[in-house]
Amino acid sequence: MVTMKDCGLYAAMIFVQLAYGGSSILSKLALQKGLSSLVFIVYRHIIAMLIFGPFAYFVERKQRPPLSVPILLKIFFLASLGITIHLNLFYLGLDYSSATVAGALSNVIPGLTFLLAVLLRMEKLQMRSVRGRVKLFGTLTCIGGALIFTLWKGYLFKGFVRSPLINIHGKDFNGGPRHIKDNWIKGSALILTSNVAFSGWLILQAKVYEVYPARLSINTLMCFFASLQCSVVAIAFDRKTASWRLDWNVQLLAIVYCGIVISALVYYLHTWCISEKGPVFNAMFSPLLLVVVGIFSALVFAERLHLGSVIGAFLIIVGLYCVLWGKREDVVASQMEGKQGKDRSPTNQISMENLSNQISANEEHVIVPVMQAKSGHV
Repeated sequence: MVTMKDCGLYAAMIFVQLAYGGSSILSKLALQKGLSSLVFIVYRHIIAMLIFGPFAYFVERKQRPPLSVPILLKIFFLASLGITIHLNLFYLGLDYSSATVAGALSNVIPGLTFLLAVLLRMEKLQMRSVRGRVKLFGTLTCIGGALIFTLWKGYLFKGFVRSPLINIHGKDFNGGPRHIKDNWIKGSALILTSNVAFSGWLILQAKVYEVYPARLSINTLMCFFASLQCSVVAIAFDRKTASWRLDWNVQLLAIVYCGIVISALVYYLHTWCISEKGPVFNAMFSPLLLVVVGIFSALVFAERLHLGSVIGAFLIIVGLYCVLWGKREDVVASQMEGKQGKDRSPTNQISMENLSNQISANEEHVIVPVMQAKSGHV
């Protein structure tokens, strides 16, 4: 039976993909207008740190465990893996390749996260059980649907709107034609490395939460370390003062949106869902981003959908449902095993023996008066 908490977790991850869809559009506009991706990452995590800080201090003041050097090092590495490495390599790879390549390579995240979780014994792959086979089938179906969505075109449907609400295919911010580096091999390698780092980030979050169960504090420290790390990277590779200047334009809007919604709210939702359902649960929703971005692009940029997009979206939903069903059955099976183990525990066996002895004693008390009554002693 699906509980209210389960519905909240599902809704949270769907919201995460919708938020990522809005972020992709705003980021695309802001970066095309000249926003430095290195500076963009620094600003958005400074905003998230300022949001997380007060909540972490007041809400988790009494329940926050003491910090130690090993825990700080784990959170530092968590920020390095999931923010500094992941985001910087992703934007750099996107500059060398294209959004199509980035979308195709993002499909390795569910499979890679599932493989890492199985190797670390955070997930059980029981091929003899129906739920284990369904989970594997759902993972492969989800990845296959995402590949079809990205790489196969097919019949071209009519657009939802006649003209784009926002035109991004014109000239760039300095008036010249937009330059796209045709080095997809280098870009693909960078994006693939970025996705590996993201999968590791999902796995490591579960490990960090086990030793430091304070979600707000984890995200505050993670954004703090990420701001420092990304500032060093930005200063090293982009020393232009103009790159750090902000104006009231779409660049500032993208920074504020990604800082509040993505680096603050979405990060916290990731941590919450991972602590409740594990990292594979989060990773399996990532192919939905292709569907969200495809719909957003059709409505905002007047891009037309292909038959491959529709079939791929359908397979993504079917695969996601199969994996979620398998994980729900895992929870039910673990609860049943725990209940059976509790019934077979020594304490329960002693209780059953005591109950049996009490019943035997009661029977003796009943039988003796009856025998006495028959012999005339009552």
